[in-house]
Amino acid sequence: MSAARRHFALYGFERTTVRGIAAEAGVNVALISRYFGGKEELFARAVAIDLELPDLSSVPKDHLGKRLIEHFFKRWEGNEADDLLRVLVRTAATNPIAAEKVSAILHNQIIPMVTRIAGDKDAQRRASLVATQILGLAYCRYVLNLSDDYLAPQQAIGAIGETVQRYLLSDLP
Repeated sequence: MSAARRHFALYGFERTTVRGIAAEAGVNVALISRYFGGKEELFARAVAIDLELPDLSSVPKDHLGKRLIEHFFKRWEGNEADDLLRVLVRTAATNPIAAEKVSAILHNQIIPMVTRIAGDKDAQRRASLVATQILGLAYCRYVLNLSDDYLAPQQAIGAIGETVQRYLLSDLP
């Protein structure tokens, strides 16, 4: 699985080949087909991503949005070759398996976090709004490659953090 993760992270979904993964893993390409069914299924398993969301229970309520955006930068500004989050965001626009993975992250990780913060009422809607901000930031920085000249991390933490804060705790229209 580590060879698959590495190839998807380095080359993206489109340019990754099952043959390349098999060669790096030192296995026959037929084994990948037998155990994973093909590139799409292998990708689905390889991008099982934990956002490593922080424990926000001790964070003051008025700092939650900023803290989440700080976490975004900490989590996403790592080594690009090892970070499948970027590949997942790039691929989700054109690949239904990747889009399902993003949706699963929303349902399995973001909604539970929002529920812990804001309670059950509107948790799914709040989580979806938070996801729009984080995915938008990710898309701009890692797909469109808008650099710090456009939006430096500290500016994003302040501006986007305020928006996330509002989505988490303010009354929704």
